[in-house]
Amino acid sequence: MDVILVPGLWLDASSWDAVTPALTEAGHAVHPLTLPADPNATIQDWVAAVVERIDAAAEPVVLVGHSGGGNVVWGAADARPDRVGRVVFVDTMPPPPGAMISEFPVEDGVVPFPGWDFFDEPDIADLDDDTRRRVAERVVDVPGTVPTDPLPLSDERRWDIPVTVLSGQLDAESVQHALAQWGPWADEFGAIRDTEVVTLGSGHWPQFSQPEAFAEKLAAAVR
Repeated sequence: MDVILVPGLWLDASSWDAVTPALTEAGHAVHPLTLPADPNATIQDWVAAVVERIDAAAEPVVLVGHSGGGNVVWGAADARPDRVGRVVFVDTMPPPPGAMISEFPVEDGVVPFPGWDFFDEPDIADLDDDTRRRVAERVVDVPGTVPTDPLPLSDERRWDIPVTVLSGQLDAESVQHALAQWGPWADEFGAIRDTEVVTLGSGHWPQFSQPEAFAEKLAAAVR
């Protein structure tokens, strides 16, 4: 199975380095992506980069999106619903049509990494100082409009694609409770015919804070 790994904001293909061996050992062809860094790139350019990789695969693929990468993989699944066998969301949820990732300060046309103190404590609590330093040294600026570009979705066949949510803290019941507060997000999740929620017991970046345990659960989700 071809597995396409899409990073979250400020991360590149190397953010999956600790995860790829477990997937490779399970017999999968693994494709960690670095998304376009051109300051003029849009969310549609990021989606197109994933679609290009889907089209190059010889069989239905599994898409994995971390954080803001969840919007990207769901857009790609919408564009190629007949070519995607499963979508795995890492500490994020399938977005509804028109959703954006989030808002961040824009400087000189790009969104620089805002620093760890920008994020809520539960998201970063399991990242030690060395890990924070190491990750921060490798971050890349995000094109300025990508986080706030609305995601176009139009093909209802995306709801036929099985979805796994690997959630840092929430279990299936907590996910449903949270979605009840999110309006269109609840509608989108409810329309998907096959969903599962797996609790990681981590912060927002499990690929850095608990790489071995996360890789095991991701490999299980892909299977």
